[in-house]
Amino acid sequence: QVQVVESGGGLVQAGGSLRLSCTASGLTFDDYNMGWFRQAPGKEREGVSCISWNGGSTYYADSVKGRFTISRDNAKNTLYLQMNSLKPEDTAMYYCAAVRWVVTTCRPADFGFWGQGTQVTVSS
Repeated sequence: QVQVVESGGGLVQAGGSLRLSCTASGLTFDDYNMGWFRQAPGKEREGVSCISWNGGSTYYADSVKGRFTISRDNAKNTLYLQMNSLKPEDTAMYYCAAVRWVVTTCRPADFGFWGQGTQVTVSS
């Protein structure tokens, strides 16, 4: 059975950095595109950043471009999100998700396997 587990969230001051990690098991990791999504209270879940199965293609939401970097290590079945220059508006539950490589969007509805999320809180 597929398991997706996020880690690395926490409380940080504005301007600080965090690195999220996500490990996936029960699937052939390099057959899957991966993504980071977030959901703040009262808001819809949104795509933050996605990466193709081989790391050759990435997507970033406009709100995080230049501040966040997505990467993956297929040998370790692990996805990362380096978050720099964090802002209070980045506060949300962050989720990792997987979708078969044939799907090239970064829309939450297209992703099939989800983790439980890790909370990121940025104080002003």
